[in-house]
Amino acid sequence: MAIRLPGIKQATQILRRSNSTSNGVPKGYCAVYVGETQMKRYVIPVSLLNQPSFQELLSKAEEEFGFNHPMGGLTIPCSEDIFVDLISHLTRL
Repeated sequence: MAIRLPGIKQATQILRRSNSTSNGVPKGYCAVYVGETQMKRYVIPVSLLNQPSFQELLSKAEEEFGFNHPMGGLTIPCSEDIFVDLISHLTRL
């Protein structure tokens, strides 16, 4: 999987915008919306954005939504179960 820097830069800008306008998001974290039908908000460490498996989710989000996310923050198009499993695994590393 190739890393495309322009896409990462734009995603980072979206995340910064989300952090600055969202209540309850501490510095070093970002809010993401996850779900296939009903979206649930999660606050995750920004450090997870560099993980290859999370990069795959960001690529899927880019394919589905581009950089116009309907929830106003980064929207991840996968099931909550898969997302929670991935985040749990990544935070143990």
